[in-house]
Amino acid sequence: MTETRDPWLPHRLLLTERDALLPLLRRTADGEYERRTACPGWTVREVLAHCSAALLRIVEGRLEGAFTPEANAADVRERRDWSVSRILDELEEGFTEAGKVIAASDGDLDVIALGEWVHAGDVRDALGRPGAYEGPGAAEALAILTVASRVRSTPRVEAVLGDGGRLPFPENRSPASPASPASPTRRITLGNLVDGRPPARLETDVPTLIRLYSGRPVVGARYVLDGADESELVIYG
Repeated sequence: MTETRDPWLPHRLLLTERDALLPLLRRTADGEYERRTACPGWTVREVLAHCSAALLRIVEGRLEGAFTPEANAADVRERRDWSVSRILDELEEGFTEAGKVIAASDGDLDVIALGEWVHAGDVRDALGRPGAYEGPGAAEALAILTVASRVRSTPRVEAVLGDGGRLPFPENRSPASPASPASPTRRITLGNLVDGRPPARLETDVPTLIRLYSGRPVVGARYVLDGADESELVIYG
């Protein structure tokens, strides 16, 4: 992943998430770590074990065979008897050190840093905490996603994003109408042009955009997607 790449972007994203997520987790009661997440079969504790293991693999250069479903499951099993505190300590080390290794790579690992940020959203979502798939780090996450969506060969999408969790269009107008001055928007372009196919258009908020591109549930979310199917947008197989 080299197109318009800032090599230190993943490092900034990981440090931002470390500073936001770890204090929250260290205040969380042990029983809450058994809540189920959007990741099939995994609890909060298991998602965090996966995240800490993945980052440690990067730090230690143990990448052969890494990040497959089988390797991920094995990493989680290896940490089954660890205390939550030990998992969080490893996670903090990974957040701190992995970005330096990613910066020196050719860019293929950038999407792993984005995945860690998405998993932090999975954890917040499962725990009922605010800020899932948005908040600190969202700008860096969107920048990485913009490149990843092209590398992963998703179709071209022109996205209009509302701020602060608001849709870019109010209830009383159609998505094709001009945006209201009361609803600040930003526009990003994702994916690749496809011959004979015009760009799709997506109007939504940042958390829903992240859910769509990471394959997370969008039940109850509000968005308009014209010209593409949701399944075409997912960057994680």
